[in-house]
Amino acid sequence: GSYTGNGSTNGPFIYTGFRPAWVMYKRTDTSGTDWVILDSQRDTYNVIANYLVPNTSAAEVTDPPFFDFISNGFKIRRDSSGTNASGGTFIYAAFAENPFKNSLAR
Repeated sequence: GSYTGNGSTNGPFIYTGFRPAWVMYKRTDTSGTDWVILDSQRDTYNVIANYLVPNTSAAEVTDPPFFDFISNGFKIRRDSSGTNASGGTFIYAAFAENPFKNSLAR
């Protein structure tokens, strides 16, 4: 999917229809941005802040809060240019924590 950033720490909510186990995203309207992977195993409760940058040799990174993984999508909690730039275009891939008919809410 894709989303447009709003430049606020109260960022957009992205509806997926399930609670994500894993989200990978990248800004696409500018060059020099990295792929970022967040998952529910590094941070088992919100806010999800530990992440990987698979297109670099960096180890796991911890930054200020990024996303909340919620029962039907994810909410962005950061205003950085690589995550939620105002008017920025971002693509993402999200995979369900419980990929069956009935999702489990937390």
